[in-house]
Amino acid sequence: MKEEVLMKIQITADLLDGIVLAILERNDYYGYALTQRVQEVITISESTMYPVLRRLKKDGYVTTYDQPYQGRNRRYYQITADGKSHLARVRQLWNDYKNTLDQIFNPDGGGDAK
Repeated sequence: MKEEVLMKIQITADLLDGIVLAILERNDYYGYALTQRVQEVITISESTMYPVLRRLKKDGYVTTYDQPYQGRNRRYYQITADGKSHLARVRQLWNDYKNTLDQIFNPDGGGDAK
């Protein structure tokens, strides 16, 4: 059910940024692993993910560092202090949006109407 709902709701760039930053707030990830983690929540391709990461880096919300792995380097992404501030703003916008939708869909404050 959760997967079906998330596939049908359009994800905005701000929300996608928030999802990526929220995941990076918990752990640093290399690109492919981060894409896999995001795919647990929404449908996204690697070709979509890397431009998001480049934008977040350009905006100063993430930094990168390389770690050797089996003879080559993996590029890890790490949230910055500015990224954490941006994530807090995205969370607030999401909560405001969610509360507004809750008022529309559940005007009596109840659960599912039958």
